[in-house]
Amino acid sequence: MSTAAPPINLDTRVESPPHGVGFAEFALALGGFALGTGEFASMGLLPNVARDINVSVPVAGHMISAYALGVVIGAPLLAAAFARTGRRAMLVGLMGFFAIANLLCAVASSYGLVVTARFLAGLPHGAYFGIASLVAASLVPPNKRAQAVARMMLGLSSANVVGVPFATWVGQLAGWRAAFVVVAAIGLATAILCRIALRPMPAPEGASPLTELSALGRGQVWLTLGIAAIGFGGVFAVYSYITPMLVFVTGMTEAAVPPILSVIGVGMVAGSLFGGWLADKGVMRAVAITLTLNVVVLGLVAISAHSVSAVTVNMFFMGFAALSIGPALQTRLMDVAQDAQALAAALNHSAFNFANALGAWLGGVAIAAGMGWTSTGPIGALLALGGLAIWFVAWRSGGPKTAAR
Repeated sequence: MSTAAPPINLDTRVESPPHGVGFAEFALALGGFALGTGEFASMGLLPNVARDINVSVPVAGHMISAYALGVVIGAPLLAAAFARTGRRAMLVGLMGFFAIANLLCAVASSYGLVVTARFLAGLPHGAYFGIASLVAASLVPPNKRAQAVARMMLGLSSANVVGVPFATWVGQLAGWRAAFVVVAAIGLATAILCRIALRPMPAPEGASPLTELSALGRGQVWLTLGIAAIGFGGVFAVYSYITPMLVFVTGMTEAAVPPILSVIGVGMVAGSLFGGWLADKGVMRAVAITLTLNVVVLGLVAISAHSVSAVTVNMFFMGFAALSIGPALQTRLMDVAQDAQALAAALNHSAFNFANALGAWLGGVAIAAGMGWTSTGPIGALLALGGLAIWFVAWRSGGPKTAAR
């Protein structure tokens, strides 16, 4: 993957996009919107897909696992393989590939083809967010880079408020294949806008796959990824089982669940902006604060779930806490990866997908053990505490310079 400039924490150069920073940030955020819509809308369309390709809903669910696997594999693979490619070219290529993969899913005629297409669609996910984060940070002065990353990530959080409900509605109205055509169209629009909104960003002298892979030899990179993989898992422990919790514990109808999901999405948008502002004040401090917020909010799930008003407020703050940690972790990886930023930034999203799987699995274990639907909250709080423990190790082992950041 490209590294068009020296490490951001060492480089004070600011890129000047041809049509303004705002337009460039919009183009980058649109890619996050496409990726988020494609990833999460597929969950709501599972019954439709299952009926059409004649498999059970659990079997159709393999398309979700296939996408996540694509993210985990694609992030490091593409970052290393295309280290000598310019960042703008990579963004255009990644979103073009994403659009084609979603079109393949739309025309897939069998279970195997659907799963394969979803795996392919997941490959550019982490790499896109990694490169887009680096590009967004290069558009502003160093003391504003976390906020720029947060604005880029607004596309992902906005997808949960607008994109997913819209794609689900299209899928229910015109068939699930139409929903993936819509996602493909957004991906293609992103590729076109990135080509227009950004200047060419050639890879620097010395960029290579080996340079990117050097990130894997840095302890602080692994510790930061560990914070994401463990600490962020708490949110997914609750989110994965939110519908039965709201129905069987809170007493809501299934029709009332989508508005709660939108409340979570609004919280994510606010949390992303807050997290960017906080990270620009001090990255390591921001990680600690946002993880602590996750511990508190997730710990309150078991209490708030018994009241509609309380759970609604708590779900907003769960979304807020979840996304507030994103800009800080992404920026932290930029700081510690040195000249291997593309791979490290992409791996961050592999770590988040690992957190997704871990949180959902542990939440399921607790429920299967008879601990109840609300047990996912304390499980999530424990995972956030685990992230804090890793943060403490990173803080102590990094010395005064790390603590200052």
